[in-house]
Amino acid sequence: MPEGDVLRRTADRLDLALTGQVVVRCDLRWPTAATVDLVGTSVLGTRSYGKHLLTRFDDGRTLHTHLRMDGYWRVHPTGSPQAAARSPQVRAVLATERWTAVGHHLGMLDVVRTRDEHTVIGHLGPDLLGETVDADEALRRWAARGSTPVAEVLLDQQVVAGIGTIFAAESLFAERIWPWAAADSVPDPSRLLAVARRQLQQSVTSGRPPGRVHGRLRQPCVRCGTPIAVGQARTPPMERPIFFCPHCQQPAAA
Repeated sequence: MPEGDVLRRTADRLDLALTGQVVVRCDLRWPTAATVDLVGTSVLGTRSYGKHLLTRFDDGRTLHTHLRMDGYWRVHPTGSPQAAARSPQVRAVLATERWTAVGHHLGMLDVVRTRDEHTVIGHLGPDLLGETVDADEALRRWAARGSTPVAEVLLDQQVVAGIGTIFAAESLFAERIWPWAAADSVPDPSRLLAVARRQLQQSVTSGRPPGRVHGRLRQPCVRCGTPIAVGQARTPPMERPIFFCPHCQQPAAA
């Protein structure tokens, strides 16, 4: 599933193409929004919040989308073959005179009043890629998870929003924390969250996650040379792979 860095880059692309422009075509191929017409409105901007996208219009409405596992947005010149958006995988089309944004395989789509955005993202924890992060709120939500394995707490969007399997693994590796340690045993959760935030920010800029542990099964650890292993966070059907170094990230001694 795309993580917060991908959503931020997607929001930036949509923002660059659409903001300040009048919508000349709107096609929302979603049962609850199929009759919504945004033609004639001007786009105020798009921002990401965790793994969610919010595109706001000057009539007081917001298009909320979530990519889930396979979704993505692409921007094409209006009038080009790609902008025709004839694929059955297309779920949303927003066009201006110059650019057409096409949402493929979207996993969630709502149109809400901008003042009601809380109804679709209000359950989420602080966005780690926000201009500011409410650290006290994040730590309060962390503490409420008690002895839940730390990898699962990092993946919980109701604790902090934006971390997925990549940045859960990479931040834990950076801090040498065993992924299944109890969250309430982590000496400094604020430090771990700050590491994850910094990694996400760097990936937004570079387009590349750290790549030190995630996806490197059986390859040598970049620190100690031990073959990288993979375990499971959460239970089916919500299980997620977590890569780790068995030597650098050993369980704490009992």
